[in-house]
Amino acid sequence: MSKLAASSSLHTADLLNLIARLGDEQRYQLRQVELAHDLETAYHLSALRGLIDQCRYRLSVQSVGSAKQVGDGVAIVSGLRGVMVDELILFPDGTYGLALDLDHNYVGCVVLGADEDIYAGDIVKGTGRVIDVPVGEPLLGRVVNALGQPIDDLGPLEATEKIVRRPIDCRAPTFIRRAPVSEPLQTGIKAIDSVIPLGRGQRELIIGDRQIGKTAIAVDTVINQRDQSVYCIYVCIGQKMSTVAQIMKTFREHGALDYTTVVVASAEEPPSMVYLAPYAGCAMAEAFMYAGRHALIVYDDLTKHAIAYRQLSLLLQRPAGREAYPGDIFYLHSRLLERSARLSAAYGGGSMTALPIIETQAGNIAAYIPTNLISITDGQIYLTTQLFNEGIRPAIDVGLSVSRVGGAAQNSAMRSVSRHLALDIAQFLELQIFARFGTELDKATRDQLARGERVRTILTQSQYEPIPVAHQVVVIYAAGQGYLDDVPIEQVRRFETLLLRFLQQQCSGLLAEFSTGHWNPHLEADLRNALERFKEQVWRR
Repeated sequence: MSKLAASSSLHTADLLNLIARLGDEQRYQLRQVELAHDLETAYHLSALRGLIDQCRYRLSVQSVGSAKQVGDGVAIVSGLRGVMVDELILFPDGTYGLALDLDHNYVGCVVLGADEDIYAGDIVKGTGRVIDVPVGEPLLGRVVNALGQPIDDLGPLEATEKIVRRPIDCRAPTFIRRAPVSEPLQTGIKAIDSVIPLGRGQRELIIGDRQIGKTAIAVDTVINQRDQSVYCIYVCIGQKMSTVAQIMKTFREHGALDYTTVVVASAEEPPSMVYLAPYAGCAMAEAFMYAGRHALIVYDDLTKHAIAYRQLSLLLQRPAGREAYPGDIFYLHSRLLERSARLSAAYGGGSMTALPIIETQAGNIAAYIPTNLISITDGQIYLTTQLFNEGIRPAIDVGLSVSRVGGAAQNSAMRSVSRHLALDIAQFLELQIFARFGTELDKATRDQLARGERVRTILTQSQYEPIPVAHQVVVIYAAGQGYLDDVPIEQVRRFETLLLRFLQQQCSGLLAEFSTGHWNPHLEADLRNALERFKEQVWRR
């Protein structure tokens, strides 16, 4: 009887704790059972106590709104209190939207997809997640859309569970994290590497009218990064799918897809996807930079990006400014391009180089968007229709093109042979204009004109044929030192081909020195000797 009493007292203590957690009615019923000291009932109450302990209640708070107006890829939503800028919102049909315009009474959203199944009155939910994209090596060799989703029919991304995601809009590196641009990024294009050099971490604008070779320069630069430990992101903004297919074919033929990701927002897609594409590509390149690696990103082109943003802004009822663009169009591109940088060694030493492309109308570089981007970037490569029609490829106008990094982005060999190249070309162009008047010219002037014409010819090259830096050093030195003065203009390209073949066979060690950037009087003397032997043994025969 004493054992029964002791057991009963223990159950009574447990039941008191249980009673404190139940409602009034259940508490009364349990009190009656407890007073009856029914052992069987106490056992069942113990089991009930275990079930109650397993129950966990929590409040779930979700931001909900109602679509008031839908059309042209834009939705006006009321409610959604506490929604963030660039937050993803979910429509009933599963389509996502992006919150861009936050007002006291409504939220202006752009629809990331088709809006045919979204209607006024639909319930819209906030996700609490800022838009992000997958980044990292699994994207190399793939074609993705502005949301990072594969569109190349090669299946899902590899190791999907391990893919890292990154917000598409991040703050640019602060000044203290940056390092001076001093390491060259070779494009393989003689006219650029010698006169308008690019450095890792630089932002160089490619500008010119349509169909004169802007994309070709960017594609050649990507192809030349093979075996250079540079990861490339090529962003096609508002391009035709036929153009994208041609770029992909070129990359595939030259083995560039192994280190390249292509982000596509075609002309057929909604303006919201065109607006997001460069930011998505920037996040992918930024991931490599912060991992201590080197990346190159091409924005082809930001003219269409600005037009898409203007369309979205007008639909969101924002006030229009110059040329109907919203007032923050400058900030739109500056916060994008400022993210390109070279980080200091303390922060990994990575870099992200940007090549934005902009299209002009009839060579008008004083238009609104071109002047904005010229002021943001570290220089521009300007292509002209006149040079293109004259057969100068690439049609780079050396007089209007500039690199604000300059010789700091060249190795010692290239800097030594191209030190006066830009000045020589500028003087040649002035003399050429003067000679058109038909005035009698002295021999020195005629010789200078002849040499300038050969220098400009030697800087031309075929598309999709980037040239190693050592070969560039040799041919530019030969042209600048007068070794081509007696070569007919129509034979200059043949002279270059034979010279490089001769040096590869006879002086491979010399080319290796130039590849590493070495230059000194002894190497220069060896190069002069090799040029003399070439002209005696090969060319004059």
